[in-house]
Amino acid sequence: MKIFNIQNIIRANVKAMKAYSSARDEYVSDGSKMIFLDANENPFENGVNRYPDPLQRALKSVISEQKNIPENQILLGNGSDEVLDLIFRAFCEPKQDNIITLPPTYGMYTVLSNLNEVEERKIQLNEDFQPNVDVILEAIDENSKMLFICSPNNPTGNLIASEKIKTLLEKFNGLVVIDEAYIDFSNQNSWISELSNYPNLIVTQTLSKAYGLAGIRLGLCFASAEIIAVLNKIKPPYNVNELTQKRALERISNVEVVNEEVESVLKERDILIKALKNISFVETIFPTEANFVLARVDDATKRYNQLIEKGIVIRNRTTQPLCENTLRFTVGTDEENKKLISALKQLANS
Repeated sequence: MKIFNIQNIIRANVKAMKAYSSARDEYVSDGSKMIFLDANENPFENGVNRYPDPLQRALKSVISEQKNIPENQILLGNGSDEVLDLIFRAFCEPKQDNIITLPPTYGMYTVLSNLNEVEERKIQLNEDFQPNVDVILEAIDENSKMLFICSPNNPTGNLIASEKIKTLLEKFNGLVVIDEAYIDFSNQNSWISELSNYPNLIVTQTLSKAYGLAGIRLGLCFASAEIIAVLNKIKPPYNVNELTQKRALERISNVEVVNEEVESVLKERDILIKALKNISFVETIFPTEANFVLARVDDATKRYNQLIEKGIVIRNRTTQPLCENTLRFTVGTDEENKKLISALKQLANS
């Protein structure tokens, strides 16, 4: 296997900079009653008058136990988008470096590459929505810093084949970022278990999907301790607020409820797929390991607008590569899915 050294791809200015040290970095409360006059806070207690723990130690402790990974290999962010942006800013030199993406995929990679003035090299997935490994490797040069793989993929819903990811991890001398926003709906194990085998691997997850916490914006990042240290160095000091930390800790501690909701989504997904097979204008239903179903229809824009008129909002993905005339259906509750299926049947029979 190649020898990968994270020091070789850190931006020079990031390597040279000194991290900001906040008041709560310099003193960590052990729970004792102290008089805090160090951070220029409002002294009147209301539950959120103090700055939050900048390293979210209580939350990371539970995540560490659940994911079986050391706390120093965990970074938390204000949504996965902040995590991804930090990765760009730590390792990609603007106007010089490039990244590899595999469309159709999550559109935020493109936004962040544009924002950070980093070239994006798009290598389209094949007809089975799998990577063209040889083409990807040919597109890589000395300035290729990162490869983004969304698995299960958005908007297609499928898993990216493990053997293809392993080949890329072994042959690419840059960072491979595996976006696992939908992994909780899949039977496949997380790539977190492979972090010790691949020093260039970064895994991102979120509490927005299976955990039902989209409103609090909490993204998770798992990588080597060396990579996490770099990201901690450049992150805003209090990037995850106190309310988010408390709400997340409460939710992830309630594993049984989360598992029950995931099971319900998977059951409803099967019902939805079965129903879609009997809708005359649905031509193809793509395999999915996520909480949504991508389907090719006769006229995506027409069907999208018809459903809007019936008060149902889905996602028209027809502008994405390989996704002409496709609609993406998020799996809802039993009641919501019944209304969707009923509306589809009405349109099919009209």
